[in-house]
Amino acid sequence: MSENKWVYTFGGGSAEGNRTMKELLGGKGANLAEMCTIGLPVPAGFTITTESCKYYNDHEKSWPKELKAQVREGIAFLEDQMKTGFGDPEKPLLVSVRSGAADSMPGMMDTVLNLGMNDEVVEGLARVTGNDRFAYDSYRRFIDMFGDVVMGVPHEHFEETMEELKQEMNVKNDNDLTAENLRELVDRYKAVYRKATGFMFPEDPREQLHFAINAVFNSWNSPRANKYRSINKIFGLIGTAVNIQAMVFGNTGDDSATGVCFTRNPSTGEHKLYGEFLINAQGEDVVAGIRTPHPIDDLKEIMPYSYQELDALTRKLEMHYKNMQDIEFTIQQGKLYILQTRNGKRTGHAAIKIAVDLVNEGIVSREDAVMKLVDPLHLDQLLHPQLKDEGYDDAEVLGRGLPASPGAAVGKVVLNSDEAEKLSAKGEKVILVRIETSPEDVGGMAASQGIVTSRGGMTSHAAVVARGWGKPCVAGCSDIIINYKKRTFTNGHITVKEGEYISLDGSLGIVLLGEKPLVEPSFDDDYHTFMEWVEEFQHMGVRANADTPEDALNARGHGAVGIGLCRTEHMFFADNRISAIRRMILAESAEERQESLNELLPYQRDDFKGIFKAMAGLPVTIRLLDPPLHEFLPHTDEEIIHVAHELQVPAKVMRNKVMNLKEFNPMLGHRGCRLGITHPEITRMQATAILEAAAELHCQGTEVYPEIMIPLIGTREEFHHQATIIHEVAREVFANYCSAVPYKVGTMIEVPRAALTADQIAGEAEFFSFGTNDLTQMTYGYSRDDAAKFMIHYLDQKILPYDPFQTIDRDGVGQLVQWAKERGSMVNPKLKMGICGEHGGDPLSIEFCYNIGLDYVSCSPFRVPIARLAAAQSELRAKARKVTEAPVSAPAE
Repeated sequence: MSENKWVYTFGGGSAEGNRTMKELLGGKGANLAEMCTIGLPVPAGFTITTESCKYYNDHEKSWPKELKAQVREGIAFLEDQMKTGFGDPEKPLLVSVRSGAADSMPGMMDTVLNLGMNDEVVEGLARVTGNDRFAYDSYRRFIDMFGDVVMGVPHEHFEETMEELKQEMNVKNDNDLTAENLRELVDRYKAVYRKATGFMFPEDPREQLHFAINAVFNSWNSPRANKYRSINKIFGLIGTAVNIQAMVFGNTGDDSATGVCFTRNPSTGEHKLYGEFLINAQGEDVVAGIRTPHPIDDLKEIMPYSYQELDALTRKLEMHYKNMQDIEFTIQQGKLYILQTRNGKRTGHAAIKIAVDLVNEGIVSREDAVMKLVDPLHLDQLLHPQLKDEGYDDAEVLGRGLPASPGAAVGKVVLNSDEAEKLSAKGEKVILVRIETSPEDVGGMAASQGIVTSRGGMTSHAAVVARGWGKPCVAGCSDIIINYKKRTFTNGHITVKEGEYISLDGSLGIVLLGEKPLVEPSFDDDYHTFMEWVEEFQHMGVRANADTPEDALNARGHGAVGIGLCRTEHMFFADNRISAIRRMILAESAEERQESLNELLPYQRDDFKGIFKAMAGLPVTIRLLDPPLHEFLPHTDEEIIHVAHELQVPAKVMRNKVMNLKEFNPMLGHRGCRLGITHPEITRMQATAILEAAAELHCQGTEVYPEIMIPLIGTREEFHHQATIIHEVAREVFANYCSAVPYKVGTMIEVPRAALTADQIAGEAEFFSFGTNDLTQMTYGYSRDDAAKFMIHYLDQKILPYDPFQTIDRDGVGQLVQWAKERGSMVNPKLKMGICGEHGGDPLSIEFCYNIGLDYVSCSPFRVPIARLAAAQSELRAKARKVTEAPVSAPAE
């Protein structure tokens, strides 16, 4: 802990913290402190540390004993800075309360504005400002926010009350309500609050503040916060800070405004101020979508001086933080205040352009561009498809909205986030359609292909979260009316029911009826420039998991330096091959079995030739047959009869074979090297096909580097048995060709015993490839296919910090990998080692692999760019650690 200091103040041009204290003050608090010290107009405030949140949640929701007094001192600091009094009607101090963790988590705890308001203060505020309407507008907003965010009174209850009053007064917009109307609305809001909570609305500002601070602390472990951290793989944080800041008001009249802006366009990366603002409004109005905001360019005409000042300050912030910034601002009676800055969320395309532009502008180095400005998942967004432009008829266009997040999606309409998660878990592709989204929807948003909202702007919750995740989003699509009860939406001409297909284009902001074709994206010059920089800093190799020449070429185009896993069983399922392998399985004698394998041999040889050609000059790791034989046989009675007829065998024979091969636990059964040991002719056929393909191409002048991988070994003897067959085949094959081909024989380490006895296996093996999918399965004892049924509960209850099938378990599985790596290297220093499980495309897992010294990772072709960037970032982080940990040289004498 930080010597019992729980509160840090900022304001008046100085601050007790700075941006290096992000872990303690949260990103928002650290940036507020930093902005004060560089001379920006920031309203004074104080930050309660993340350690306070941890203490609260670790000690049965009680505060550290010094915190109450330090909060009192913080309020006194604000009173002194602002020359106001907390709860004083004559010179009222109102504050905002916001959460702010070290990592940005948009919307995890909604803001409470105007805290400190009560019946006396509102009258005083009206007198001081001479603006009754402003005072009561601020009061009704506070009751709404406090009730919703702090006490759990649903926001829609207040919205319904507002709508009822507007209908009674025969007005359309909130701004049309008079001061007297708002005075009445305050009383009605209090009645809503009392009915929902059973208590009167609290009049004591210090009691209000205490409740609000607790609400922020409680929000850290809320289901939506846990889900957001799980989705975004945010680990290791201890809690959220609380930022209490003096209020400034954008709703005091037509000379006041509030807004959100980015220093560059977060969708395209264009170097131009981008954002929205509202006249005579408070900050939440902009993101809530209650009113249609103005584009930031309109501020030039409406408040030219404020625009010039804002433009200059945003440039200063970008230069200081060396990154595109997301800024919240308020203009109070012509005076500009900056309320927050943070590194802006952006699309993958924008991230690349911004990184390249900032380097070209001399603001950042190439190292910083690679290390800090592009996330590996940004590259994933660039691989998303787009809608094929077919010149859509107006009748197909259900609505047009804002192009909030680029890309395209096709899926079934879902109007409920929980339903989106359920259908996605079943493999359905869905599009979430909502009036507006809130943090409660993050699970459904993550599960959806794309998002549509009928209201909200370019900086609404839906837009910001979708851009951060690379999901296409059309926001503010007011052409459609959504009816949650009927589970439909309509544009007045066409009504779409839940479960029907729509398509959306987040780049154009259009929603279309039905399933439209998608096309693959292309990569521009900025992308290629950036990836050249990545290559400059990436030393750990990235290979691809590829089973066809097409996949291999695709992987090579994305920069793969070889194939780390070619699964031969995938080649057996083509129509002309599945019959041959089924005849081999049904064979009653070695001769019959060999006859079927002879039929398969040329197919396999041609497969390997295609892949070797595609990867000429690069290593290709080919795994021998791995799955149990029953996977190649029919399962249902109908299928058994059909296949028996095709193979011209009695259905009874087929049914008996299926029964004989059935296993209680096939993942731990007769598969992998066990198949090769009991049926050495399978190993011999596959080795022959691989080496003949390599030899033919070698003699034609093509460079080939085959690596034959023996799967699922647990003992040195298993490896030796299979390797002996392969080496025998190699001698026989090469005797018939122009010369021998350099080849390697290695193994997939996926059984814990193999990892533990790696030093024994390394005496014969030439490479290790860690199959982390099965290694995780066997280490944990979780079935990879069935774990989804309970994994969500494990993550929700924090039994596991993350899904170990997605991110490598460093403490268990990782230790086995590291042990095997170290023991194997001691016996065979030339042993090549990498991983080829799903973890090979996961940035956190890649960093682990880099840190323990693996030679490469292997992943699916479309994840190769992600893995390359993650590998480069791992290298740069390690380099930075060495610099900071290097001993300081003694001064020269």
